[in-house]
Order: sequence, then structure tokens, then C-alpha cells
Amino acid sequence: MSVALRLESLDASLLQQLCGADNWVIHRVEAAFQVCFSGQPGAWQIEGDAAAAAAQAMRRLLKRLHDGKALAPVDVEGVLRDDAAGGDVVEAEDHDVMIAGRRKISGKTANQRHYLRQMQAHTLTLAVGPAGSGKTYLAVAAAVAAMNSNRVERIILTRPAVEAGERLGFLPGDMQQKVDPYLRPLYDAMADMLGVEKMNALLEQGRIEVAPLAYMRGRTLNDAFIILDEAQNTTREQMKMFLTRLGFGSKMVVTGDVTQVDLPRHQQSGLLHALRVLDRVGDIALCRLSSRDVVRHQLVEQIVNAYEDREGQPDHD
Repeated sequence: MSVALRLESLDASLLQQLCGADNWVIHRVEAAFQVCFSGQPGAWQIEGDAAAAAAQAMRRLLKRLHDGKALAPVDVEGVLRDDAAGGDVVEAEDHDVMIAGRRKISGKTANQRHYLRQMQAHTLTLAVGPAGSGKTYLAVAAAVAAMNSNRVERIILTRPAVEAGERLGFLPGDMQQKVDPYLRPLYDAMADMLGVEKMNALLEQGRIEVAPLAYMRGRTLNDAFIILDEAQNTTREQMKMFLTRLGFGSKMVVTGDVTQVDLPRHQQSGLLHALRVLDRVGDIALCRLSSRDVVRHQLVEQIVNAYEDREGQPDHD
């Protein structure tokens, strides 16, 4: 199939941004849709079975530029995933954009936008998906946006301290310093949105609390946005304990990757159990993200797919 893509009256600056430095955007579109661009910039002939989809993706990328939005790699990946998924593609509307500290956050894919809306609409949201699909980052964004708008007074971030093959017991320091490596992804997301200085100030004021799951026992958490990350590594008892901490005026988000359970083989994942037990309970949303929602480097999606394809197959030396 061959499709002509003519972008009339496009000024040089927009065309340069659309192509990217050294044509990296064009090369990424070619790789994503297995097509080939030829001709002059802005007057391309696109060859390949998915030429029409590639042309649609280019028009959507151009629309982002016309709307004053960026074309960073993460933005390009989001557009390509939506187009490659097929069906009707819906751009993020203004009401899908969250002001999270110094960032304007919107989902890069349809599933991510659905996830953001579900967190706003429900008291408890369960989100499962692979690494890089935005589970943790978007949950932190929703928490920061809720605190910015005074819908909650504080943010509580927690995760189980389960080792993924490493032994952290020999690290120096007190208990908090020992568990900090487990909590680093949560710190990183928070610092990206608030800046390190403001994050540290809110930590000192107690408006942000980052703690291991064991610290949640015996508490009732009112007027808070509570995130449990890496929930696949909770036991059934830990998950029940956490969920029953919910207080008045609070929201909870539970995130995890059910393909990366690091518990001993005889222990069932509390997240897998909760997905079954809470299936019909009201005011609870279940969001499933997939490798199509991975908006890190494109190689991450290929790695996730390779591991999923290999799952259950015998290993050969």
C-alpha cells in the first residue's frame, strides 16, 4: 500500500519539530508501523501495509504541535501506541489533564486516560500492568493533584519490603534508611512533580509520608490519598490489613504487576486474591494496563512482550 501525506503551508519550524533531530520521529514511526517514508519533508510517500495508520499518526503528532504541546519521546510513544491499537482514538481533553505540582499530567494512551478518570471517580482503584505502563507515576500524579486542590490533607505512599532476589539486611543505618531503597520509585515520582526541595519540606511537615507497609497496621487514615505500590508482593493478610485502613475523606490506589510476584512459592499474592474478592464490590475500579501502555523506551515494550511470550515454556540450557 502507498499513501501520499501532504502537509500544506507548514512552516519550517513546525516541520523541523515534526521530523525531529536527525529525523528521529520519522524513523520511530517507520519502525512502529513497518513502513518507509520517501520524498521531501512534508510531502512524503509512505509505503507499507500500515501506511494509512502511519499517516494518521503523523497528523496526530502535528496536531499536538499546533496545540502547543511537546513532542518528547514519551509523547511520541503514546501517540504511536494509541494508533497501533486501532479503533477510534480519542485525544486527552482538558478535563483529562491533571495539575500535579509543577507538571501537567495526562495519560499517553487510552488505557492510561481511563485509569486517571477511574481514580477521580472511585474511592478505591486497583491497577495492574507491566513495568513502565504508568501505574505508579499516574497514581502519584492523582495524589498530588488531589492535595493541590485541597481534596485531601496528606499523601501516604507505601509498599511491602519484599526483596526481589537481593539481600538488603546488611545495609547500614536505621530501619528507615534500610527500607528507603524499596521506596525509591515513589520518591522519584514525587520529586519529579514537586521538586526535591518542596517534597522534602512536605515530608518534614508530615503532609507526605513514605513508609513500608508494616507501618500501616493499627491506623485509620482519614483525609488522605493512599497509594500501595508493588502490591503483588503483599500477602492476603497484609492486603486485608491495608484496605481496612481506609478512613473518611480518603482515596486509595493499589498498583502492582501480577507477573512479578517475589513472595515465597507457598504464599498467595494479596493482590491476586483481592482482584477476585473485590470484583463485585461497589465504588471500586479495576484498571488493567498492558505492554501497549508502556511509554518508556520502545525496547521496554519488546522486553515485556518477550517475557510474556516465554512465560510457562520450559527452559533449555
